[in-house]
Amino acid sequence: MENHEKITALINLLDDPDQEIFLQVESELMRLGGQIVPLLESHWEKSFDAALQYRIEQIIHKLQVEYVKSALKEWKESEEQNLLEAAIIITKYQYADVEESKIHEFVDQLTQDIWIELNAEYTAMEKAGVLNKIFFEIYGFSGNKKNFHSPRNCYINNVLESRKGSPISLSLLYLEIAKRLKIPIYGVNLPEHFVLAYTQLPIPFVDLKDRENILFYINLFNKGSFFQYNDIEQFLKQLKVEIKEEFYLPCDSLTVVKRLINNLIFCYSKSAYEDKVKDLIEIRKSLD
Repeated sequence: MENHEKITALINLLDDPDQEIFLQVESELMRLGGQIVPLLESHWEKSFDAALQYRIEQIIHKLQVEYVKSALKEWKESEEQNLLEAAIIITKYQYADVEESKIHEFVDQLTQDIWIELNAEYTAMEKAGVLNKIFFEIYGFSGNKKNFHSPRNCYINNVLESRKGSPISLSLLYLEIAKRLKIPIYGVNLPEHFVLAYTQLPIPFVDLKDRENILFYINLFNKGSFFQYNDIEQFLKQLKVEIKEEFYLPCDSLTVVKRLINNLIFCYSKSAYEDKVKDLIEIRKSLD
């Protein structure tokens, strides 16, 4: 970290009434990056100046947005593209101090509990049945139908705590577990919904555009119910949207993560949080 006294001097200038000076100080602090957040928080706690506290809050928030953008860009460029890691990064947009270790411990235990019940001789439907039993009956996960548009449904810490989520957040968790267990389940990016496909595709995911590789679909928002192609076709007709082949086919991890961010943007727009919508649009661009 740069000289502590220099950083402190910059923070002390944040209350300068001259807007040009403030913008210069803000720019310099932003250049220093997330390492200065503890110092900013310390000054916020010691200050009784509401205007200064607000400016410090804004800078911390901007630094957090930059962190999320940078971390997601690194995630995109990584070979594994771990979905749980992406979910944690996105959660840090709203919950900067989220306890990552607790999330990993929870998912590790959930995965182990499912693994214990699996048998290599099981059919695809039997394996999916085991996942559903542990996921929905034992752990009590369900779709949050009462507060469907709540942003909380999109943050992994809230989903694990409440055991409720949106189709995309429940799917992301389910997909992470399936990948660990080497079960070829992948996301299907439908308009206004997100479902899963149990496939005969190789692991890891390979982009094969062939419906014949799909054994059945899974709707996590309906307790993991199974369905087939014609159900998707009927759903699309009800929506009166153009039917595209991609609506039947598995998608990659990048598409899943973009869908999660898009859901957050939609949820915040419904609640008129325009600043958050703007932030998340910028965050989504880091994955382009």
